Amino acid sequence: MPVNIKLKWFYLLSGLFILLNSLLIVKEFYWGIAIPVAIIIALMYLFWLDKLLLFIVLVTPVAVNFADSEMGFGISLPSEPLMVGVVVIFILKTIFNSNYDKRILKHPITIAVLFSLAWMLLTSITSEMPLVSFKAFAARIWFVIPFYFLGILLFKDIRNISRFKWLYLASLIIVIVYTTIHHSSYGFAERQGHWVMKPFYNDHTAYGSILAFFLPVFVGFMFNTERSRTYRMYALIATVILFTALFLSYSRAAWVSVAGSIVVAVFVVYKIKFRWIFTALLALVAAFYIFKADILYVLEKNKQDSSANFIEHVKSIYNISSDASNLERINRWQSALRMFEERPLLGWGPGTYQFIYAPFQRSKERTIISTNAGDLGNAHSEYIGPLSEQGVFGLVSIVWIGVVVMITGIRVYKNARNREVRLYSLVSVLALVTYFIHGFLNNFLDTDKASVPFWGFIAMIVALDLYHKETEFVDTGSLHAPKAADDPES
Repeated sequence: MPVNIKLKWFYLLSGLFILLNSLLIVKEFYWGIAIPVAIIIALMYLFWLDKLLLFIVLVTPVAVNFADSEMGFGISLPSEPLMVGVVVIFILKTIFNSNYDKRILKHPITIAVLFSLAWMLLTSITSEMPLVSFKAFAARIWFVIPFYFLGILLFKDIRNISRFKWLYLASLIIVIVYTTIHHSSYGFAERQGHWVMKPFYNDHTAYGSILAFFLPVFVGFMFNTERSRTYRMYALIATVILFTALFLSYSRAAWVSVAGSIVVAVFVVYKIKFRWIFTALLALVAAFYIFKADILYVLEKNKQDSSANFIEHVKSIYNISSDASNLERINRWQSALRMFEERPLLGWGPGTYQFIYAPFQRSKERTIISTNAGDLGNAHSEYIGPLSEQGVFGLVSIVWIGVVVMITGIRVYKNARNREVRLYSLVSVLALVTYFIHGFLNNFLDTDKASVPFWGFIAMIVALDLYHKETEFVDTGSLHAPKAADDPES
């Protein structure tokens, strides 16, 4: 099409849009301005699904959750509706063009993920509250399909691994700036630090878990010698921002998870044998049982509550005698274990814990933040929660995923021929380690904020294992394929 005709069409369509939008504004309908955005997104669904996935990554940190709506459920806008559309497109493409890579379906991580989904579906059918459970199952589907099953295909282009991480960070920094400015108006007080990140994150624990998740990634990027000095400088700036925000989040669980990832990094990088790690763990467990009475006595003597003072706040981590947050976690865990004892095989159904746990509380375990209705959230554990909701195999499914992800990621790190592939594998493993550790104290996989990076990073490890670990020269924007022998410049 000649340039002048293209210009005529551009001016014609622009004029029609301005006219239409003006009429809509007169009628007090202000959403007409979103029409071009809707058209672009529709085209992305049809022609640029990879770019749409990266766009969802970009908007997820700044997405806002709308709960208790007239339809009776919460949804995160705009991220979750976009994910639902991706699921529909994936299903249609699978039906009409069944050429999905079979190697993905046979991968050990995929088998673990499929088992988790299948068991979740089964326990939704047998659930005490089927509607609640099927909503939870549907949410898991629209997280897993876009960012695991399609994510693996997205990361066949290894450049998308770096893009994913930087795009998520770009929006996360917006949230960090907003939270820090909001927090500063209260003098960075510890109590206000629990909620100043709203409406983007529910509380400081969810916010802190994501900061901890991405901190190892950009620490690793700082040492990526395959990239330019400018790239590493940006990674350093990102690390400082994330570390500062993590410190100001007052999220003790997030701090513990970062410490755990450092320990794992030392084990992996310095190639400490698994038998020594296993022996050390056995020794720790044995020591706990031998000195259990003394350890519990020390823990019960700790009366330090959470505080704005860093040392005092760290000390409050093991306060199980007066810290309301810690005691309420124990109350939730005990309630979940009692639920499990009553229904050990199939559980009460995915997503039902918060509606059912109240009668399982004991008066001596209740705290000042416990409720008679038992309506203030979940089991505060990525392991005990599924145990109560999906029975013993609910716990098995999440542990299975964690184990095969760690084994695969470390194997790729050890065996990859390309240094940058090794780095990507290592930082992905360490990021997931922070979440698996954090999962002992909280659970956020029912939210888009945590699920997008969680399933996305697992997909990265699978893609690195299937497509990139054997490649010595990878086009990442900084590495180039070797020149042919007959190349005059070689």
